[in-house]
Amino acid sequence: MPRYGASPRQSCPRSGQEQGQDRTSGAPRLLRMGLVLALALALALSDSRVLWAPAEAHPLSPQGHPARLHRIVPRLRDVFGWGNLTCPVCKGLFTAINLGLKEPNVARVGSVAIKLCNLLKIAPPAVCQSIVQLFEDDMVEVWRRSVLSPSEACGLLLGSTCGHWDIFSSWNISLPTVPKPPPKPPSPPSPGAPVSRVLFLTDLHWDHDYLEGMDPDCADPLCCRRGSGLPPVSRPGAGYWGEYSKCDLPLRTLESLLSGLGPAGPFDMVYWTGDIPAHDVWHQTRQDQLRALTTVTALVRKFLGPVPVYPAVGNHESTPVNSFPPPFIEGNHSSRWLYEAMAKAWEPWLPAEALRTLRIGGFYALSPYPGLRLISLNMNFCSRENFWLLINSTDPAGQLQWLVGELQAAEDRGDKVRVHIIGHIPPGHCLKSWSWNYYRIVARYENTLAAQFFGHTHVDEFEVFYDEETLSRPLAVAFLAPSATTYIGLNPGYRVYQIDGNYSGSSHVVLDHETYILNLTQANIPGAIPHWQLLYRARETYGLPNTLPTTWHNLVYRMRGDMQLFQTFWFLYHKGHPPSEPCGTPCRLATLCAQLSARADSPALCRHLMPDGSLPEAQSLWPRPLFC
Repeated sequence: MPRYGASPRQSCPRSGQEQGQDRTSGAPRLLRMGLVLALALALALSDSRVLWAPAEAHPLSPQGHPARLHRIVPRLRDVFGWGNLTCPVCKGLFTAINLGLKEPNVARVGSVAIKLCNLLKIAPPAVCQSIVQLFEDDMVEVWRRSVLSPSEACGLLLGSTCGHWDIFSSWNISLPTVPKPPPKPPSPPSPGAPVSRVLFLTDLHWDHDYLEGMDPDCADPLCCRRGSGLPPVSRPGAGYWGEYSKCDLPLRTLESLLSGLGPAGPFDMVYWTGDIPAHDVWHQTRQDQLRALTTVTALVRKFLGPVPVYPAVGNHESTPVNSFPPPFIEGNHSSRWLYEAMAKAWEPWLPAEALRTLRIGGFYALSPYPGLRLISLNMNFCSRENFWLLINSTDPAGQLQWLVGELQAAEDRGDKVRVHIIGHIPPGHCLKSWSWNYYRIVARYENTLAAQFFGHTHVDEFEVFYDEETLSRPLAVAFLAPSATTYIGLNPGYRVYQIDGNYSGSSHVVLDHETYILNLTQANIPGAIPHWQLLYRARETYGLPNTLPTTWHNLVYRMRGDMQLFQTFWFLYHKGHPPSEPCGTPCRLATLCAQLSARADSPALCRHLMPDGSLPEAQSLWPRPLFC
């Protein structure tokens, strides 16, 4: 199957007859709603189908506006015959449509969306039917609360000369007037100082319906499961422990991971950054999501026993996927059903105040031990795929302002407290204003913030932060750990961080990290016993003097000139199972650029990667595929 590439079942422009049939299938306002819903479904399913991605592109989310829409919209123009639509007519049309959006008929909107989903071949017909029914109620509710202006809608359809599509307007959080202390790099720990070992789990993606022998390359967005069918006789079916394909993990593989942690431990604590359910996003129910939450939480507790576990909320925990309304959305549309279940499941690990804010907005802060403050963010409030942010994307739930308060309180205690931040979606993958505000917060509190840990991309990478004045002094780094799941085409894996330990005056910075994998080629040999093995240690493998931000910055520039070093990174980036396609120059530059890009839509950081100082050609690949 194509590795991170376009599906061979990708859609083609429809014939004129089909266009005419669809144009007359319903009222204009329903067509508009159906279009929007179909686009939302394309975003929801594109993590699995990766409809538009070049095969060698870097698997990250797009910078700036959701680039997937800009790939889909030309096809929509062909389907609906909008090629000759003029700007004034377009604006007049959508002015009338907005006036008619008072009481949309959800069922009729869904019917149009199903037709669009099938016409555009976003997914197989059964998937189109299921996912429209899952999304339609929430999407119509969002659309009723927040309608694109005619200028924005026509800018989306006809280009920037007709209007500017920028739903997510700029905004700023408030920083305290307290002057920023002079930058103070952490002192290296004394020889023999305690070192903490922190187990990091992310993107487990348990598939309740995984079935050995099923087709790993089925037509659905997720395979290796009941309903995938048997593969052709020329190809093997799904392996017992997992498969190098668009498949998630059976529970036995997660049990194997957790039961085989002994050689990597013991652990002082666990950071667990979400994405528990599988990628079968087209027919998940709240009951399915809660079953995944309670089953996997119980499994973690069973094998880790008294070790404290600190979770963060992933984008797959909700249903519909990515659906995380801010707290002002009440009633059945709210996320209360999920947050309440999380609070109940995680109560043994979290104190009362953490549970209180978890119930409100899915984020919390606590002190694992004196001198360390842990902040768990709900990064779904920064997500480009969270369609509830169309209503209002300005600091949802007041989370960033709350974060500033936590960091200022820690700074006020001087050298006595350092902070770790955990979350699911990395800041460089967020909506631009959210990302830039977060970047600004990190720069302001660089002395207080000791480390940041994220997941979501399924691969092994990092993001460097720089001073905002010159964008040249590295001041922080976010570590992006690889996934437990194989999705797509990876070995299962997990991460262990070595951190300056629990003692008075500790910096609590990351000293090194180790990555462990299960080699599926070996594990799936009949009769073999699964063996989780050390893949690499960061400092040893990359020859790092330490793991401070400047060192990671230097590593990127070393990889620019040292192809062998980059190939090592590329191999480890994919957890020891890289794609068969070589990573050519645009791919390599895009990959290196991503390591420097903790701020969304900030390509100037990559200018120095090119000998002539221009922006790298890899910018053409910046709308990179996101498969998580």
